[in-house]
Amino acid sequence: MAEEVVKNLEEGDVGKDIDTVGFLAYPVLQAADILIYKADTVPVGEDQLPHIELTREIARRFNTLYEPVFPEPQAMLTEEAKLPGIDGRKMSKSYNNAIYLSDDEETVNSKVLQMKTDPQRVRRTDPGNPDVCIVYDYHRIFTDKETQSQIDTQCRNAQIGCVECKKILAQNLNRFLSPVREKRREIEKDIKRYEKIFEEGTEKARAVASETMGEVRKAMKLWEF
Repeated sequence: MAEEVVKNLEEGDVGKDIDTVGFLAYPVLQAADILIYKADTVPVGEDQLPHIELTREIARRFNTLYEPVFPEPQAMLTEEAKLPGIDGRKMSKSYNNAIYLSDDEETVNSKVLQMKTDPQRVRRTDPGNPDVCIVYDYHRIFTDKETQSQIDTQCRNAQIGCVECKKILAQNLNRFLSPVREKRREIEKDIKRYEKIFEEGTEKARAVASETMGEVRKAMKLWEF
């Protein structure tokens, strides 16, 4: 399991110096972030399942060696638990291949037009295959079922071009993000209020973490030193 976690991390850090303790300890750090609050359920994407399993293993090992302090967290997946980056690779901030909730309409339009499509469809008159098209992966989430079906049929019969297909997706993405942008603007107008909420939340989290660490030290008998 640890090897699988490292492999997943390496895929997102090609060309970087990963021969460091910090990099190798990263999965353990993620586990600590979960366990210190005794989370029993963690909302994640499919790519993060190995991290959750490693966390479960760490919790199980600690509970066996010392005392049953930690619950073994379960992963909570959505219906669409995995979405590729706009270039087909794993979605990653370092690749800059994601569409962010903070992106404005123009940025979304630009990113969608950059998205890769069926590599076998060279010309507009070539039939396409939505099953291997990243754009259609996004349509499955952000486009209504009826339109999805139409696009699927039209693509396979070369009745719709990739640019037109992308424009439909961009329109739907912007419609989805519109209330998010509106809420963001609302928050920015009263940022002090939300900073206070964050500070209060931080204090509550710190108290929970402190209590958990007390249980850990007691279980390991570190209080004797």
